[in-house]
Amino acid sequence: MSQNPGQGLEVHLKTWQDSLKEAQGVLAHFIQTPEQIQKCGQFSSLLIEAFSKGHNVFSCGNGGSHCDAMHFAEEFTGRYRKDRKPLGALALGEASHSTCVSNDYGFKHVFERQLRGLARQGDLLVALSTSGNSENIILAVQAAKELGLKSVCLLGRDGGKLKNMADLSIVISAETSDRIQEMHIKIIHIVIESVERKLFPQNY
Repeated sequence: MSQNPGQGLEVHLKTWQDSLKEAQGVLAHFIQTPEQIQKCGQFSSLLIEAFSKGHNVFSCGNGGSHCDAMHFAEEFTGRYRKDRKPLGALALGEASHSTCVSNDYGFKHVFERQLRGLARQGDLLVALSTSGNSENIILAVQAAKELGLKSVCLLGRDGGKLKNMADLSIVISAETSDRIQEMHIKIIHIVIESVERKLFPQNY
């Protein structure tokens, strides 16, 4: 017996509706938590302070979070909404470095070694981990402390080990990486806008 195409469509539409409602719920919970909004303001302040003093910002993450870390950096070195001078930002984890370090030292050192080679006191590290327990991110945050960098972590679930390691941790209380990363990218976009509004008010 052939499947009724209409029944299949109904299943797909319900999946869409349920997923959008779930995403809406995670966003609504975040908006209704004053502490979270305050932390986002602190995130903006740390970025503004670093850029204003001529320091650089480094970002890192794994998988989808690595993509978000790259997106975060290129919005500063390129442009966000309007033209302005580039700001110093770099996503750690360039391919040749990552394969070299993974081969010679182990994958857990890919971000930490690059940070030690590039960062200087006063720079800022922005790290993303949906679990809060990524070993290579933990080592990067530890290295940041030793180098005199402040660190901001965008995390998920209960925040994991990283929650209490960073100078500032923003934890998305969702259970799946997709919902967590959706909130991380919203935070990234809004914090970039807030930095531009402060440093380049003429663009707004």
